[in-house]
Amino acid sequence: MIKLAIAILNWNGKALLQKFLPVVIEHSNYPGAEVIVIDNDSSDDSVEFLTKEYPSVSLIQLDHNYGFAGGYNKGLSQIDAEYFLLLNSDVAPEANWLKPLMEQMEQDSSIGACMPKVRAYNEPEMFEYAGASGGYIDFLGYPFCRGRILNKIEKDKGQYNEPISVFWATGAAILIRSELYHSSGGVDESFFAHMEEIDLCWRIKNLGYKILAIPQSEVLHVGGATLSQQNAHKTYLNFRNNLLMMVKNLPGEKLIPVLFLRMILDGVAGLHFVLKGELKFFMAVLKAHFSFYGRLKGVWAKRKKITHKAIKTGHDEIYPQSIIWAYYFKGLRKFSQLKHFHLD
Repeated sequence: MIKLAIAILNWNGKALLQKFLPVVIEHSNYPGAEVIVIDNDSSDDSVEFLTKEYPSVSLIQLDHNYGFAGGYNKGLSQIDAEYFLLLNSDVAPEANWLKPLMEQMEQDSSIGACMPKVRAYNEPEMFEYAGASGGYIDFLGYPFCRGRILNKIEKDKGQYNEPISVFWATGAAILIRSELYHSSGGVDESFFAHMEEIDLCWRIKNLGYKILAIPQSEVLHVGGATLSQQNAHKTYLNFRNNLLMMVKNLPGEKLIPVLFLRMILDGVAGLHFVLKGELKFFMAVLKAHFSFYGRLKGVWAKRKKITHKAIKTGHDEIYPQSIIWAYYFKGLRKFSQLKHFHLD
């Protein structure tokens, strides 16, 4: 059995592998660590490149592009390791990034998963959108980070350098116990991509485990290498998957009130896109809702299984107010300004 499998999912990413794989290999000389590439049936010459240039890197070839979720589930099912570290192909780890993560996991069995601090590859002084220094959600399910509220990203001045309990760890670089990954069901393949790491972390927290951000470990992330922030398909996936996640994981007494508010807010978002003349994004929101309604039966069946296993449903890492209200009406732009958010 491998101690730590650093699993990189690849799809037509030869250029990213050329640029980032050498850095991953150089900085991953932790005892028992092995770098493994899971190829999602690439149509470029990624496989040929890996076979020729990095024959020592283990390669798992899938027969189809299963997306982020399916690709990892199918790839990780073929890896016998104590820990999985899911790492995006556009991530450059800093030196000694593995030791702080692994030390925390080895010392405390109640930690189910953890993540490093994530800074922007092209602006290293800034936090990176997809994770920053730890992920949270508000009571309506809108995600934000310690270092990024909505689209406002903070400069990293060391203000969020203490390890802290978070609600979700970024899918760009998440370390998780392999047994827990499998027993919790892994990432939800019906999501295809986006929000799947938040859904996974929510299930892990409902099982009673902690999730930590450990800023003593740092990585640089390009972000948007597969789908940019201005991509309508990404908008569709984010709106749809967020609703699916809420139905799966919310406690029963909160489900209907929260969904009702979300329908209103999603309608406001759609109207906002119309007024701005961004009809493709309006259509993405509309399509997301129709897809959500079509999947309700299946997601309800998943909810029953999840709630049956859950031993904890209240989490301090859920912001009890609206992050949308805090941002647009209170003018709060920094995580440290969320005064009613008390975390240990």
